[in-house]
Amino acid sequence: MSNPAEEEIRKLSVELRYLEQTAEALQSRLNMLNAVATDLTYANSALENLQRENENAELLVPIGGTSYVKARLDSPDKIIVGIGAGVSTERTRQEAKDIVKKRLGDLEKARTATQQQFSQVAGKINEDREKFEDLAATMRGEKTP
Repeated sequence: MSNPAEEEIRKLSVELRYLEQTAEALQSRLNMLNAVATDLTYANSALENLQRENENAELLVPIGGTSYVKARLDSPDKIIVGIGAGVSTERTRQEAKDIVKKRLGDLEKARTATQQQFSQVAGKINEDREKFEDLAATMRGEKTP
């Protein structure tokens, strides 16, 4: 039968692996949230700049890979906005700006909550590592004559 210190080290080892996996998942979520926030910030900026353009203004529209296509602005007050599940709807420029700003606000709340969870997990990881190291040192001390 193993002694209590060895059992505690096993438990801490399992918990540390679980916490590290949780921290990685939270970090991935934060990275995704940051990417979406960047995209929404660009959309918000584009809507702000679009306000200054007149009908039939020539624009360069990004198509990816740092490539653009020239286009003419047909109706600067009509914006197509994604509403989820691959569905889009036409909205006024102001409605589109409001939607983007609301999404940015919601995203910031999600980022804050995820960052808090990450900080809690990181704190617990550090706490468990200290316990693990203390127990390992104690066990080495017990085994030394």
